[in-house]
Amino acid sequence: MKTYDPLVFLAVFHEMLGPLLWVLPLLALATVVGFVWVWRRDGRIVSRRMVQSELLGLLGGAVALVIMAAVSSSGFTDAAGPADWFLILIVYGVGFVATTLLAYTVMGWLSRPARRPA
Repeated sequence: MKTYDPLVFLAVFHEMLGPLLWVLPLLALATVVGFVWVWRRDGRIVSRRMVQSELLGLLGGAVALVIMAAVSSSGFTDAAGPADWFLILIVYGVGFVATTLLAYTVMGWLSRPARRPA
């Protein structure tokens, strides 16, 4: 590959993910907007809610790895070099962060606004 063409990456991701290619970015955007809204409403990050969200994020990272294995033609036993393991760590990290933000946002919507310190 001598030239960089972003449309090639789009085509590959579309082949791998199908309709999820469009659903996941929209869900990510909605999650970030919701997180910022909850954060601004509360005026701070609520630590108890964040810790609970991080615990759910551990599961979300694992689910991201399962999805990665399902949509790709290779499994975890095919990971041979450092680049493969680095990609696996990136996928886990993205799943962790995304699930943490989504869980914090949902918990924030379902709870009363936190009291602001005086």
